[in-house]
Amino acid sequence: MSEWLLVLVFMVVLFGLLGSGVWVGLSLMGVAWISMEIFTTRPAGDAMAVTVWGTLSSWTLTALPLFVWMGEVLFRSRLSEDLFNGLAPWMGRLPGRLLHTNVVGCAIFAAISGSSAATCATIGKMSIPELRSRKYPETLVVGSLAGSGTLGLLIPPSIILIVYGVSTEVSIAQLFIAGIFPGVMLALLFMGYLGFWSLLYPSEVPPNDIRMTFIQKIRASRGLIPPMLLILFVLGSIYGGYATATESAALGVVGALLLSWWQGSMNRETFVTSLLGATRTSAMIMLILAGSSFLSLAMGFTGLPRNLAQWIGTLHLKPYELIMALTVFFMIMGCFLDGISMVVLTMAVLLPMVQEAKLDLIWFGIFIVIVVEMAQITPPVGFNLFVLQGLTGHSILFVARAAIPYFILMTIAVVVIVLFPDIATFLPSRMHPPAR
Repeated sequence: MSEWLLVLVFMVVLFGLLGSGVWVGLSLMGVAWISMEIFTTRPAGDAMAVTVWGTLSSWTLTALPLFVWMGEVLFRSRLSEDLFNGLAPWMGRLPGRLLHTNVVGCAIFAAISGSSAATCATIGKMSIPELRSRKYPETLVVGSLAGSGTLGLLIPPSIILIVYGVSTEVSIAQLFIAGIFPGVMLALLFMGYLGFWSLLYPSEVPPNDIRMTFIQKIRASRGLIPPMLLILFVLGSIYGGYATATESAALGVVGALLLSWWQGSMNRETFVTSLLGATRTSAMIMLILAGSSFLSLAMGFTGLPRNLAQWIGTLHLKPYELIMALTVFFMIMGCFLDGISMVVLTMAVLLPMVQEAKLDLIWFGIFIVIVVEMAQITPPVGFNLFVLQGLTGHSILFVARAAIPYFILMTIAVVVIVLFPDIATFLPSRMHPPAR
C-alpha cells in the first residue's frame, strides 16, 4: 500500500511542479525532497548536498560542456554556409537528388553539435530556401528535415549519450562508438525512402540542375574537409584508446577554435557568444542531472525501484516483451518531456529491471536514444516539429504529417537493433582499453 501511495505522491507533485512552469531540474529535486521527508528518516538536506556535489564534481561529466562548446563554435563558423554548396554536387545523380542534402547534412552536423534541435535548425536554414527555389515537394523537404534532425541525438558526440552514461555509470566512450552504426543505418533508411519515393513519382522531383566535373565537385566541397577531419580526429582518438571522452572533447574544442580562426569567422563576439551559449546549455543539463541524482537517491531510500523491479519480475516478462513495453512507455513520455529529462527521470526506476532482464546497458542506451528520437517528432511536444514550424511557417499538423514516414522508419530501426543487437555492440566490443 505504501508503494502505491508513494507513486501517487510522486506523480501528483512532479506533474504539479512541471505544469506550474517550474524548471525540470528543480521539479525533480522537489519530488525527491518531499519523498524523503515523508517516507524516510534520512535528513533530506544533508542527502541532497552530498548527492548533488558528488554528481556535478564527476570528471566524466566534464566532457559534456566541452562537446557543447565545440558544437557552438562550429555552429557559428562558415560550416553551415559550406554544407549545401559542398554536398549538392554529389547528390544530383541520386534518386531524390538534392533532398539527400538534408539527410547527409544533418548526419555531418550531428557529429558536430550533439543536439537534435541545433542540427534541425542549422540544416533547415541552409537547405529550405535552396530546395524551395528548385520546387522540391514541400512535404519531403519538411519531413526529411524533421526525421534527419533527430540524428543529432545518436551520432557521436551525443549530449544525451553523455547524460545516459553518467546516469548509469556506463562508459561514455563505448556509448559514442556504439552510436555510429545505428546512426548510419538510420541515415541510410531515410535516404532509401527518399530514393524510393522519387522513383515512384519521378515527375515530382525537379531535374538535376548542377553540372560539374569531378575536379569542380572536389573544389566545391573543400570547405567540408577541415570539419570532417576534426570529427574523425575526435572519434578516432576515442576508438583507438588514445584519449578518454573528456580528453577528446578538449581536443575537439581546441580544434574547433583553430578551425574557426583559420576560416576567418572567429572574433571576440563569436568567441563570447559561443561560450555563453555553451554555458547556458550545460547549466540547464547539469541542473537536470543534479535533480535526477537526488531523485535516484530518494527512490533508493524509499525502496520503490527495488519493489517495482520485483513486481515486474513477478509478471515474468520475456526480454522482448519488456522492450516492447518500454518502447510504448518512452513514446508516451516523449509526448510531454524532452529527451534528456526522459532519460534522467526514468533511469532510477528502470535501471534495476533492465539489469534484472540482463539487457546490455550499452545496447539499452542506443535503444533509448532511438526511441527518444521518435519522440522528437511526436506531437504535442516534438521539439523538432516546433523548430520546423518556426522555420517553414507551416502549421504543426502539416509538419507532423510530413514526419510520419520517418517515425515509421525509426520504428523499423528499433525492431532491427532488437533483432540484431550486434549493430550497437560490435564496435564497443572491439575498442582498445575502454576509456571513460
